Amino acid sequence: MADRTAFTAETLAELYAQSFGGKSSGRYRIPQKLLREMLGVRRLYSDDIVGLTRALFEKGYVLIDMDSFYVVMSANSFVNYRRLSNDAIKEVVH
Repeated sequence: MADRTAFTAETLAELYAQSFGGKSSGRYRIPQKLLREMLGVRRLYSDDIVGLTRALFEKGYVLIDMDSFYVVMSANSFVNYRRLSNDAIKEVVH
């Protein structure tokens, strides 16, 4: 299964740069069914997703579980997000 996970992660990473769905490249969503087919399994277990998430992260991508589908995004997309501080939390939670 490890080889299949690595192959799937490589394929998903390569797809990030491909043109489809009306966009030249970038984030995309993949249905559970297609992900199961790529991994060669009948069911997706948490171990499968953890392994794929780790393999993708090593390649610079993030796999996000959206319940009925998954999203693949570049980890760099998160670099410029604003950071939450303790002071900001205290301001909201009086």
